[in-house]
Amino acid sequence: MLHDNGHGVVVVGASVAGVHAAEALRDNAYSGPITVLDAEPGPASYDRPPLSKQLLLGEWDLPRAALRAPAALADRHIDTRYGVHAVGLDVDAATVHTSHGPQPFDGLIIATGATPRRLPGVAPMAGLHGLRTASECLALRADFERGAELVIVGAGFIGMEVAAAARAMGVSVTVVDTLDAPMAGQLGRELGQQLQRLHEGHGVRFLLGRGVTSVRGVDRVESVELDDGTVLRADVVLVGIGARPVTDWLSRSGLDTSDGLICDRRLFAAPQIVGAGDVVNWHNPRYDRRMRIEHWTTAMEHGAVAAGNLLGDADEHRDADLVPYFWSDQYGVRIQQAGITGATTRVVRGDPDTVVVLSGDADLLTGVIAVGADRAFVRARRLLRKPCTLDDAEDAVASLLARGGVGSEPSRR
Repeated sequence: MLHDNGHGVVVVGASVAGVHAAEALRDNAYSGPITVLDAEPGPASYDRPPLSKQLLLGEWDLPRAALRAPAALADRHIDTRYGVHAVGLDVDAATVHTSHGPQPFDGLIIATGATPRRLPGVAPMAGLHGLRTASECLALRADFERGAELVIVGAGFIGMEVAAAARAMGVSVTVVDTLDAPMAGQLGRELGQQLQRLHEGHGVRFLLGRGVTSVRGVDRVESVELDDGTVLRADVVLVGIGARPVTDWLSRSGLDTSDGLICDRRLFAAPQIVGAGDVVNWHNPRYDRRMRIEHWTTAMEHGAVAAGNLLGDADEHRDADLVPYFWSDQYGVRIQQAGITGATTRVVRGDPDTVVVLSGDADLLTGVIAVGADRAFVRARRLLRKPCTLDDAEDAVASLLARGGVGSEPSRR
């Protein structure tokens, strides 16, 4: 139960997890002050999926990518302060130290997200990009619009979405990764190779099983050198080699930040302090393992659980027993994953371009990946919410695919 000393709840981070947490406080009838602090300049919080899709392509302007209009939060008496950096946390004094001075709290929600990893030993220069913020997206788009030879370092989630957007803009694309297939960590080798063929059919070049040793240039990027001696001409380089949780500001707080913000099954990092979103490493009781998930749906669900637990009595607290989920659209093909990878897999194909991979442990379904099979995926995802054998899941998916269960269905991010 939140102890009311008049300071209210402070939310650090105004992206998906933070905004949903602030709104969930009001949804749970909390009437005290809510202060949301965010390091980015504003004037509004924005959704991140469009950064590698509609906003990058120029199909949307930045206001359309807003997560919430400023007035929508103000109307719920949520005080959102942009351009405010959290620089420290005093747990005993219940105070966040910020670039604008101390901010006391009765309850704290930490939702500072993650930041892109950088190539070691490579200095910042014009044409060298990460992709996490709107300003980075707009800078990348400006380089694309001038015409570019793009090298993407990292064939993961962000790298492959940017590759698809870049090709749609007529940009030449080469993808470099140390693994032997794109998105192999998320999809596995077989589906990764299918994704590679999709991209190659749109003109993307892959150099796999290779690493980057240097990015060369004087005033801006000119070339990329690989570990086999290959030198690639490049006007623009996107680095998409993963992200690290933003916990530097917590280094002297006494909270455990050994691998993200360490939280329990109910998202508490300490009494009166909860975490939400990409920054959180929590014990998921559904799978009896620790997880740190960097996807939209988990961040949204974390926000709701964290807010409710912060306000509620201990006997009302809810476990964050969430089923991980992500999706990606590339060249009009939807790729989706839910659950976790088990020891056993079953591959169910509808046609050469449509596939569902079911995964399980001890003959029970634990995860599903689908490429171009939206309705079959939705069916399998529902089966994940209760005990279901792999045989039953395979029969259900195969039956749906045989009836043409391929087309799109609405899906949350």
